Amino acid sequence: MLLLTPLVALPPVLSSDLLCVCRCFSIFFVEFQDHFGADYSATSWIHSLVDCTTMLCAPLGSLLMNRWSCRAAVMLGGVLSSCGLLLSSFSSSLELLYFSMGVLTGLGFALCYTPAIAQVGCYFRQRKALAYGVAMSGSGIGTFVLAPAVQLLIELYSWRGALLVLSAVVANLCVCGALLRPITLQEEEEAEEDEGAEQCGEKQLCVEVATKPSEDGVLSSGKQLPPSSSSLNGRWCFSSWFLSSKEYRFLLLPDFLGLAVSFLVLASGCSLPFVYLVPYALSAGVSHQHAAFLMSILGVIDIVGNVTFGWLTDRRCLKPYRLACYIFSVGMEGLCCLFTPLLRSFPLLVPFAVLYGYFDGAYVALIPVVTSDVVGAPYLSSALGVVYFLHAIPYLISPPIGGWLVDITGSYTATFFLSGAALLASAVVLFTVAGIRRCRLTVGKHKPLPLSPSDQSRRFDAFNKQPASQSVAA
Repeated sequence: MLLLTPLVALPPVLSSDLLCVCRCFSIFFVEFQDHFGADYSATSWIHSLVDCTTMLCAPLGSLLMNRWSCRAAVMLGGVLSSCGLLLSSFSSSLELLYFSMGVLTGLGFALCYTPAIAQVGCYFRQRKALAYGVAMSGSGIGTFVLAPAVQLLIELYSWRGALLVLSAVVANLCVCGALLRPITLQEEEEAEEDEGAEQCGEKQLCVEVATKPSEDGVLSSGKQLPPSSSSLNGRWCFSSWFLSSKEYRFLLLPDFLGLAVSFLVLASGCSLPFVYLVPYALSAGVSHQHAAFLMSILGVIDIVGNVTFGWLTDRRCLKPYRLACYIFSVGMEGLCCLFTPLLRSFPLLVPFAVLYGYFDGAYVALIPVVTSDVVGAPYLSSALGVVYFLHAIPYLISPPIGGWLVDITGSYTATFFLSGAALLASAVVLFTVAGIRRCRLTVGKHKPLPLSPSDQSRRFDAFNKQPASQSVAA
């Protein structure tokens, strides 16, 4: 199955590659600030709105994927994001950039990113972490290539010409969307023929749902589940454009709620280094080319983190400890940010870019895997929409807060301390949740069982036959 990686993972790789334009927006930071005469806080709202809109509209990308198709969602997103960058090249004020680059481009990215990444769950059932790592490596590849290219375009054509060129590059998301296609295994087709067609009432839409058991044991033969990124066969009937509550049943899981809190805290700090690394390097006396090269280093090491952590966490010895690996990578990122104010030259900032880029690639590749482990494969598309939605508000307010700290303190120390503290707090929250879960399982394991083994077996079988809503509520 993994041999299909170059074929089926190519469109998600290219999609995430083009979406790395978000990371390169920090190169435009100083240009916008000089051109419009704005302070750090006002200029940082551009990057904030891009990230916020991308994450805020992530559930919309999942919705369009479930209702229409992955192709339609990504191609529509490509058109919107390209038009947003095109309009941004003609902007005459920061307010227009807030709309064109922040809202319109962010909306296009939202329609592309979630479906493209969730589609990987349709293609792979084994070595899923490695597959996600390869797919997510596109953002690192794009950062490595685009960062010096964008700086060169700015020097040659100004920031307006650079945005015009980027709008043409991002338009290729439409091509990436056209390459996405569902894959149906032969045994699934046979199961679909045996199951037969079901009749749907008026004003109902029939969507195919997989009935083959997954590796996580979440799907069961003949059991209908809501449509999701990993549900490509069978049939599911639901009312036209209204969300079914069963699609979001995973919201009742205590483990997912703890994961959600961790993501909220994480998003408050993870975007700050991407926004302020280049301005911080310039303030330390680093040249423009070397400052942009730091983003390239961060991007290429990001690829290494994506692939190696994906490969390592698919090993039998580490597969049960994916959550621990995720916590470790987030914690290491936080420590890197705390030491950043001590680095005041290009040779010292290179190790920061290497370490931060590696662990950033590691935890980003593990987000879909950890989410899938918690909620199950059938709910992955909807869960990813919620997960990225949780990043929206922190992405919106954290860069302006970081810029405000720079304005009032005159240095970047407080900004990087805020980023490091948020990342470490996210790791602590999830570590606490994982500890509570382990204690709960340990107590349940040693709890005395009054029933005989045969009675226990029958009771367990009866529990498995309960409706899914009762199981989740329990």
